[in-house]
Order: sequence, then C-alpha cells, then structure tokens
Amino acid sequence: MIAFQSSTSRKEPRPRVPDDARIYAIGDIHGRADLLDRLLKRIDADLEKNPVPHGIEIFLGDYIDRGPASREVLDRLVERKRTHRTVFLKGNHETLLTRFVTNPPILDDWQRLGGLETLMSYGIKPSINADAPAQARLAVALGQALPESHRRFLDDLKTSFTCGDYFFVHAGVRPGIPLAKQREEDLLWIRQEFLLCEDDFGKIIVHGHTPVLQPDFHPNRINIDTGAYATGRLTCLVLETDKMRIL
Repeated sequence: MIAFQSSTSRKEPRPRVPDDARIYAIGDIHGRADLLDRLLKRIDADLEKNPVPHGIEIFLGDYIDRGPASREVLDRLVERKRTHRTVFLKGNHETLLTRFVTNPPILDDWQRLGGLETLMSYGIKPSINADAPAQARLAVALGQALPESHRRFLDDLKTSFTCGDYFFVHAGVRPGIPLAKQREEDLLWIRQEFLLCEDDFGKIIVHGHTPVLQPDFHPNRINIDTGAYATGRLTCLVLETDKMRIL
C-alpha cells in the first residue's frame, strides 16, 4: 500500500472528499477478471480493517475488450452493484459494444481496439476482417448472447461523477468548458488536449483511458489507467479526507 501527499499541498489546502466518505477509484479493467477479483478482495479487506460510513467504489470505464474475460468482468460488476455502493462510469469501449449491436460495420473500428476478444468471451467466434454479411451475423449473435443484466448495466453507465474536490471521468475533459457542460464524446475519448493542459479545471480530474506505467499525479489531474490487460496492474486510488493512497 502506497500513500501519497497531493502535489497541491505546498501552501494551499489539499483537495478532499467528505469526512464520512472513502473513495475507491478503479482504473481500466479491459477484460482482466482475475485482476478485478484480487482487487475487490483487497477493497473488502480494507473496509473490514478500517470501516467508514460511506465507502464508494468508482469504476472509470473500459471494463471490456483486449483482455480475455470481458463477459466475466461484467458478471462481477453486476454482482458487486448488488452488495456495495458503486458508481460505474462509461468508457469508450462500452460505447463501441452497444453501437455494434445496431451498427455492425463499426466492427472495423472495434476489432482494432480488442472487440474480437469481447465477442469470444460471449462464446461467439468471429473471423478477422469479416465482410458485411458476417458483421451483421456477429451483431445478431452478440445481441442474443448479451444477458439482460449486462444490457441494464451498460444502459445505466454514467459519464461522470463528482465527490468533494474530485471529478471522476473515463478519458478527461475539454479545457475551457465548464465541467457541467462537457460533451460525452470528450469525456469518453479526449487525449492530448486534456493531457497537455495545465489549467485548473475547478476540481481534480481522476481519469483513465491513456495507459501509464504507474499512477500519474498532476496538480489538476490523476491518471490511474495502468494498462491492466498488458501489465497485470489494475490500480485503485483511495481518497479519504485530504489524503490519498494506492491500495
């Protein structure tokens, strides 16, 4: 377990969450159900050892694709929602899945981002570079394979969440636009315009989407996507009062 002092701590008050809350923010999972299982056990152990009135688990999106067990990840998260206080944000990969069911040609883009692995996790055997009729058949097969619980889970995903001095989102925000007026496309897809910006966004942005080797702390943002599907590291950032640590 690693504890951090905020980089904004020199002379200004450190950002904080409400005194009765503890936030567990989880980065991009990308089909690694094995890593998710281990992390959830660590969260449960942390809550048991140090109880708190409001323990909130915030998942930053990109639950599927690339890794081998996307369906299993959604199964775990659906179950977690029943027993814990959770917030599930939408990632760009979830958008691609839901679009594919009604727009099969999007498979050309989705497969480059790991969509074939997701199809296989649902028992579907896609061919590489499927033609239009094959894409349509795959979309029908996925529509039939998706459990109703997964459909509801995907339909209920939020695009952002605010707690205390923190704003949680999948990819980032568009500089110069108030947080309340951000476009969903930017919240799910933005990269360089956000990553290179040193402006004060009004809150500390906690995000994923762009893989880094270790959690990346800046005065205006924190990136916790540590490339779980490739590195085997699924990061959980814990925020409590004005302190932060990596679980």
